[in-house]
Amino acid sequence: MHAVILAGGKGVRLRPYTTALPKPLVPIGDQHAILEIVLRQLAAAGFTTVTIAIGHLGHIIRAYVGNGARWGLRVGYATEDSPLGTMGPLLTMMDRLPEHFLVMNGDILTDLDFAAVLHGHQQSDAPLTIATYARQVHIDFGVLTTDNSRVVAFTEKPRMDYRVSMGVYGVSRETLAPYTPGLPLGFDELVIDLLKSETPPRAHNFDGYWLDIGRPDDYDRANAEFTTHRSLLLKGA
Repeated sequence: MHAVILAGGKGVRLRPYTTALPKPLVPIGDQHAILEIVLRQLAAAGFTTVTIAIGHLGHIIRAYVGNGARWGLRVGYATEDSPLGTMGPLLTMMDRLPEHFLVMNGDILTDLDFAAVLHGHQQSDAPLTIATYARQVHIDFGVLTTDNSRVVAFTEKPRMDYRVSMGVYGVSRETLAPYTPGLPLGFDELVIDLLKSETPPRAHNFDGYWLDIGRPDDYDRANAEFTTHRSLLLKGA
C-alpha cells in the first residue's frame, strides 16, 4: 500500500509557528511532530511506501524524515517548485504511483483507519474516494428567506449539519490521466469535473477524532488534547 503526503504548503495561517518550520513538523505535545505521527500511523496500518510532496522548507522535512526506515517505511520525495494545488503534485509523480493509492494532507490529526479508506476505494468503482466528517454550524441570528423583497420564510438561530472533506482521499491513476503534469490542479476542480462527467466521488464517512491544524487556535487545541488522545492516535504505532 502506498500513500502520498502533501507537505508543500507555506502554512501561512499558522504563523508565527511556521516562520522557521514547515507546518507538518510543528511539534505536538512537546514530543512528536505532526508528520511523525502520520508516518507512524501509516506504518501501523500496513502501508510500506510513502511519497512526500515537498516545497516550502522542504529540505527540513527531508532531513527530518530521511528514507523513513525508522518507521519501517520506504520514503521518497517529489519537489513542488511552484504551487500546484492539492492534486497537481500527483501529476508530477505518476510514474511512481500504483494504480490505487492514498493521498492525505500532512497536517491533520485523526484516528481514521487509512487502510480502510484505500481498501474501500479499491473495491469500489468510484474515481475518487473522499473521507468525510460531520460538522455543525450554529447561526446566531434569525435567518430570513426573501423573494422579490418579500420575506417568505423565517428560522430562528438555525443549526446547519453538513459533511466536510477531511483531507484524506483514495485516488486512482486513471482518474488523473486526463490532466497535464506541471499545471495546477485543485481538489475542487477535480471534484467539479467528476460531477460534470456524472462519475461522482465516493464518500468514506468517519465520525471519530479529526483535527485539521490550519490556524493557531487549532494548533493550541491539538497540544491541549494530545495527552488525552495520545493512545488513540498512536494505537498500534
